[in-house]
Amino acid sequence: MWFQVDRTNSKTLTQQVYEQLRQYILNGDLKTDEKLPSTRELANSLGISRNIVLEVYDQLGAEGYLIVRPKSGSFVAPGSLFLKNKPHLQVKQSELFTMDHQDMIDFKAATPAMDHFPRKIWGRLAKDICYDSPDTIFGYQSAEGLPALREEISRYIYRTRGVVSEPHQVMITSGATQALSLITELLIKNNKFVAVEDPVTDEMRTIFSYAGASLCPIPVDEKGINPDRLSQENPPAFIFVLPSHQFPMGVTLTIQRRIQLIEYARKHNCYIVEDDYDSEFTYEGTPVHSVQGLDPGKVIYVGTFSKILSPGLRIGYVILPQELIEPFKKMKWYTDRHHSSLEQLILTKFMIEGHFDRHIRKMKRIYKQRREALVKSLKKQFPDCVILGHAAGMHLVVEIPRVNIHQSLIEWIQHYGVQVYSVDHYSLVKNIHGNKMVLGYGSLPLEKIEEGVRRLREAIENYHFSSLK
Repeated sequence: MWFQVDRTNSKTLTQQVYEQLRQYILNGDLKTDEKLPSTRELANSLGISRNIVLEVYDQLGAEGYLIVRPKSGSFVAPGSLFLKNKPHLQVKQSELFTMDHQDMIDFKAATPAMDHFPRKIWGRLAKDICYDSPDTIFGYQSAEGLPALREEISRYIYRTRGVVSEPHQVMITSGATQALSLITELLIKNNKFVAVEDPVTDEMRTIFSYAGASLCPIPVDEKGINPDRLSQENPPAFIFVLPSHQFPMGVTLTIQRRIQLIEYARKHNCYIVEDDYDSEFTYEGTPVHSVQGLDPGKVIYVGTFSKILSPGLRIGYVILPQELIEPFKKMKWYTDRHHSSLEQLILTKFMIEGHFDRHIRKMKRIYKQRREALVKSLKKQFPDCVILGHAAGMHLVVEIPRVNIHQSLIEWIQHYGVQVYSVDHYSLVKNIHGNKMVLGYGSLPLEKIEEGVRRLREAIENYHFSSLK
């Protein structure tokens, strides 16, 4: 036959022969009614035991790939050919570079410092929970989450964010993604129209669109989303906002506009969905309280532990007005039954014992240092640049005069081992923020930040020089 076996491979010889013969049949390399070599002949050709080939032929026959004709041999069965579509993929040079380059400095926003995850404490708590918990914790639980964690979250967000809630209003979800997906599905049943900040993270847009919503972009300026641009004739099912630290622009929604949003929601009987993804990390002044605290009946508050601890935990939560609790709980049950009970218990103990607050204080110091290093490096390499947004979170926006951050420039910059992101990438209405760039610093150590900005300047200078030739 036209293949070999590898005795150093982790797969058994039987598995290797089976997979290769099966692939030849599916691809059409072995035609319908074509006779296969005898088991003895193939075994001698491959230098393996005849029993291996007998086992493979029996398996292929049992699955319908082969027909055994007495005294004639084994033949490829009709209907076994399966030609897969193989689209021609054009790989851009920048993509080749990214795959081969091991030193890419990625300024991706909203990526936490996973190297600072409190592994020892979390591991100790996980061991204790696993050993000491009653047997019932390994069974099915309620869809809304464990009561102890919901109580702890309710206390925490009231203390730090001014969110007004009772524990029964707290629903535990698999991150903010599931929370927003279920909210969208719940609220757009009678109205597909959703108003979103523009620009806004592309992941949020995708969540809403996938659920069937029609998006209406509402522009963001230095005061946040502009409520005057909301439709009076066709009000949305809900308005999606990131008021504490808007992504990507980094601005904080003013109290005047918060009040405007609430008055609009009351007038048109719609909801405000408040995503509070990184408000714990504020480096100047104190964090602004939530919009939800102004009107708990009209604001749905979404939070997550992905940015504080780790995206790998997949634990988020949503604070619901009373009338949405039961329908949301039902949808949550049919989506995934309930989130991991063990992880919920670990997080609960992590919060009760004070590790959560200590971790936030630690990460706040680290992110502040990284932000300061990024600002200092940008000012050094681009003296006329402008840093936009509030000093908070894990990203900033920089405006570089006379530099248009278009796709060809971004691909050029990749050749210098740096990945950056344009604000225009996150915009529904294009070509408004052409010279603005989003730079995340949460996952980058200080030396990577400085080196990345230096490479960025070199790339931009050489791009402009090459374009003048």
